[in-house]
Amino acid sequence: MGRLVDEIERYLKSLLAESPTGRVEIQRNALALRFRCVPSQINYVLMTRFTLHHGFYVESRRGGGGFLRISRVPLASRPNPAREIFRFIGDVLSEAEALAIVERLEAEGLLSRREAVLVRGALSRGIMKMVPSARDQLRASLLKAMLAALLGWEGLGQKGNGGGNGAL
Repeated sequence: MGRLVDEIERYLKSLLAESPTGRVEIQRNALALRFRCVPSQINYVLMTRFTLHHGFYVESRRGGGGFLRISRVPLASRPNPAREIFRFIGDVLSEAEALAIVERLEAEGLLSRREAVLVRGALSRGIMKMVPSARDQLRASLLKAMLAALLGWEGLGQKGNGGGNGAL
């Protein structure tokens, strides 16, 4: 299934790249027919590859006239991207969520390839051998500290300036 998921992701991202509005609307069944898969596989791609952590907003309506509307939500469009990212990180962060945020920052040019590789390595599960809840808290704190240092966002990662997983 991995190859199919990657193909669907590439296709949707290419549609978004071609769209002057950064938004695409498509029918789930038409997409499933195109890739010869069941609609639940389309849902899987959307739930894992097109999340707010990745910089996308997905609207969905089921039924005969149903559709998927996928919109890119660039950080540059936000009034204070640093504060938005720190708020989005919150106090706990899974490895998948952290990697999605790093991927997004790299894709939007806020982190270089080298910086992204370094941050991903420091946040990986294999490095942090501890209880999962403590690991997720440490991961959130580490990501905030690294972004503050790399991007000059000092002071934003302090307690009280970013709790809660708000939307980007």
